[in-house]
Amino acid sequence: MNEPAPRARRRLDDGAEQGERALTARPLGLDVRVGSSTDALTPVSAAKRSLAARTQQWIGLTAIALAALAGDQLTKELVSSHLSLDGEAQVVGPLSIHHVQNSGIAFGLFASATPVVTALTALAVGWMLVFFARSGARHPILPVALGLLIGGSASNLIDRIRLGHVTDFIDLRFWPAFNLADSFIVLGVLVLLAALLLPQRTRVRPQPVPDA
Repeated sequence: MNEPAPRARRRLDDGAEQGERALTARPLGLDVRVGSSTDALTPVSAAKRSLAARTQQWIGLTAIALAALAGDQLTKELVSSHLSLDGEAQVVGPLSIHHVQNSGIAFGLFASATPVVTALTALAVGWMLVFFARSGARHPILPVALGLLIGGSASNLIDRIRLGHVTDFIDLRFWPAFNLADSFIVLGVLVLLAALLLPQRTRVRPQPVPDA
């Protein structure tokens, strides 16, 4: 076989030497990139993850809000149709079903400021929807918490706009009468506070194993 010319041999030797220096200068390891950023260079771990609510979170929020609204409206209708205003039916212990009307907010507060309460409730529902649209993916419990808050608030808001008052019927004697919407609002606030205050478990990503 014919051996390559001296100049070609020198080029081959120089190329092999440069490749060897590049391999020794670069640390061994895996540069794992799942997906890509806009410049196709920045690792996803360094890119900002969108916190906007996704389709599945909107579905969860809508289902919970509609269930809360329907449950509250149904119980109010049952009480209004079976008990006269200020009528009462004893259930057990201090608990009774007591048909009263409330033009204020939860638990009879601000009963003399119905227009202001209605406007503030509408603003609160709108703010919660905007917040969820922007941050719905922040925590998996947010659809539950905000679903209860929005469903309860929307149900009472519908009554204030339609009737000028809400129907309260759960009476514990030692506390002002309230309805299911009030309960959903309080429960939603508690769930939201727990989600924001309790520590979250972080996912530990597996480290790449260097080549032996």
